[in-house]
Amino acid sequence: MPNVPDRVPTDAFPGAVVKAADALAEAARGGTACPPVRTLLDDGDIEAAYAVQRLNLQREQAAGRRIVGRKIGLTSLAVQRQLGVEQPDFGALFADMAVPEGGEVAAGRLLQPKVEAEVALVLGSDLPHAQCTVVDLLRATDFALPALEIVDSRVRDWDISIVDTVADNASCGMYVLGAFPVPLTGVNLRCVQMSMTRNGEMVSEGTGADCLGGPLNAAVWLASALAERGDPLRAGDLVLTGALGPMAPAAPGDVFQARISNLGAVGVGFAAEGDNR
Repeated sequence: MPNVPDRVPTDAFPGAVVKAADALAEAARGGTACPPVRTLLDDGDIEAAYAVQRLNLQREQAAGRRIVGRKIGLTSLAVQRQLGVEQPDFGALFADMAVPEGGEVAAGRLLQPKVEAEVALVLGSDLPHAQCTVVDLLRATDFALPALEIVDSRVRDWDISIVDTVADNASCGMYVLGAFPVPLTGVNLRCVQMSMTRNGEMVSEGTGADCLGGPLNAAVWLASALAERGDPLRAGDLVLTGALGPMAPAAPGDVFQARISNLGAVGVGFAAEGDNR
């Protein structure tokens, strides 16, 4: 997808933010990962990293891409400790990131893909309050789906800190949604069991509780964080609530299948090298 940086004024952004945004945009456009952008920003300056993310999102929207929801990252306490943070992060989901259930990712579409299984929520009403509650979320959610997030990093060798991943749109790549919506009245998301295979071999297992104590907790955090920033979740938004287990790297020719109890199954394949359909 082409970027059109000339259409988006950068005067409101510090020079270091613009440089970091340019590096990530060029990596996505050219298909070659860049060095960590934390070297361009104050290491640990998460707000500067979100400014980088915001600038590139504006550029993508100016190029005609449509935001359809948000993803939550860093919902694992172990990963938070590894990166020295005490909260998750978030990024935006575009319509053209969607892969049909059972579909295939074209070769070369992503740089360094990894796959993780998640619970997706689809909202039926807005969540405008900066102090969102579980009750608000339950009332606002139309249904849940099993999902695969295909994470990707524009930073070379996944050499990332919290600043790098936030700036890089929370390492968004693509996503796959299951086909059968389930109302929240029919499932306790904290208790769901997840298993994911790659080419028939088990590569990840977990539970709803492994996602920040439960996917609803993660979604409440996201709704509150976005409302505080003046960009709340809206009716129709898709929310990927965070991994239920470890991510697994994907290579050309791989096929992933995940099953989440009470929600169903979801799968995706990766085209063999040379197959760019």
